[in-house]
Amino acid sequence: MSLQDVGDTATAAIPDDAMIPPVGEADLMERLTVPSPETIEAARALRGDVLILGAGGKMGSSLALMMHRSLAAARSAHKVLCVSRFSDAGAAMTLGQSGIRTIACDLMNRKDLERLPDAPYVMYLVGSKFGTTTTPSHTWAINTLLPASVAERFRAARIVALSTGNVYPLVSPATGGATEDTPPEPVGEYAQSCLGRERVLAYVSGLHDIPMLIVRLNYATDLRYGVLLDLAQRIAGRDPVSVGMGFFNTIWQGDANRVLCRAFGLCASPPAILNLTGPDTVSVRSVSYRLASALGAPEPAFYGQEQATALISNAQRCWSMLGGPSVSTDTLIEWTAAWVRNAGATLGRPTHFEVRDGKF
Repeated sequence: MSLQDVGDTATAAIPDDAMIPPVGEADLMERLTVPSPETIEAARALRGDVLILGAGGKMGSSLALMMHRSLAAARSAHKVLCVSRFSDAGAAMTLGQSGIRTIACDLMNRKDLERLPDAPYVMYLVGSKFGTTTTPSHTWAINTLLPASVAERFRAARIVALSTGNVYPLVSPATGGATEDTPPEPVGEYAQSCLGRERVLAYVSGLHDIPMLIVRLNYATDLRYGVLLDLAQRIAGRDPVSVGMGFFNTIWQGDANRVLCRAFGLCASPPAILNLTGPDTVSVRSVSYRLASALGAPEPAFYGQEQATALISNAQRCWSMLGGPSVSTDTLIEWTAAWVRNAGATLGRPTHFEVRDGKF
């Protein structure tokens, strides 16, 4: 199935009471992982197990749980297998308690990689971003050498690989954001290495005719992390907000999970490309005022000046094929403010979305 073969499919309607902000991590995880009729149908169509590489990262657990729940709801005998170093023992425990098999593995160790079980579906979530300025060789190794090795190892599988909108140039907000047809123009070594990841995956796909989908994501909101949380924390702490990167996109992590759970049917060779983000171009200044009001905080202070360009993407192709997101940007703003007001748990992983020079 190609990108052009997928018809318009609306996502399931979300009940009105689901718009109440999540309260606590258990409620949040339930919202992030509840399957939809579309993810269940996609799971029913799978003909084997799903291997998720990099499942111990900030989005891996919720994606794995949604895939697991979708397979269970489809009454499928196939399983989700999660692979990571699992330096955070909590992620492995959460997955294991749900009945998901976890495999501790250093993917950069070729012997560990070769010992992994075969699977006809591979979700590749591995990447390195922060620390690129100080250890660029590590970033390049993780973002280019490893995906080439993984693609060779799983050349009999369909592979969905997570990438980033950072591969695009900064564009005017008036354009509506970079589309999949916008030529890449990465700023900085991190973004360059991410384009390198895409290029080596395309190369190995061509060598072995491996169906792949490269998903360029920016930025997911899970309430425990994301651009909206970064802004809300600054405003609640009475810290000034940078408006140099004056605009951004964001998407509810649950909606990103729903897209990824349906992504194997979009794989192609050469690899298909799909932007994944919310439908809105969000103004940092405007949303800061809204967050301040919702937080009961003083009007925010700003520094810098909005520039003519920003890192923004256009995901119209995704939403026209798969139906729009279930949680709007307006709702995410309200949820984030409520989460911060109630001192909800965070992951301590700021996005640094305000960086314009690509140095992370």
